[in-house]
Amino acid sequence: MKELLRTTDPVLITAIEATLSAAGINCAVFDGNMSILEGSVGALPRRIMVDDNALARARTVLRQAEIIADE
Repeated sequence: MKELLRTTDPVLITAIEATLSAAGINCAVFDGNMSILEGSVGALPRRIMVDDNALARARTVLRQAEIIADE
């Protein structure tokens, strides 16, 4: 799996998961349980991961949905 992006924003994570799911792209959120270590302050970023062969398509889908900016 490849890292698509990192964020501490739970709303953004939900939007990304929904958008990728609608496009048929599987993703996983890594480090989602880090709140145990950080005391639930949301300081540690979560990683959105996708299959290696879906990375470019996932970025395109998120750009078209205006969830991430053009690089």
